[in-house]
Amino acid sequence: MSNIIYSKQAKKALEVFDKKIAMRIKKSIDNIPAGDIKRLEGNNLPPLFRLRVGKYRIIYLIEDERQIKILKIDTKGDVYK
Repeated sequence: MSNIIYSKQAKKALEVFDKKIAMRIKKSIDNIPAGDIKRLEGNNLPPLFRLRVGKYRIIYLIEDERQIKILKIDTKGDVYK
């Protein structure tokens, strides 16, 4: 099992979401590497990944084999800005 660290921005986003949606997102994060995951282009070091959960996108990076850092959680249109 990986150690998951949330950025300040990601924690704030989870607090704003409806409780049902927040639980769905947390459940998907806990199941990484399962799910709809793609590596983002244009970022070589460190490589960023995105996890899709419905209309929401989670941007994260793998700091080492046992540690995942969640950077951003937002809707599809806003997460890449």
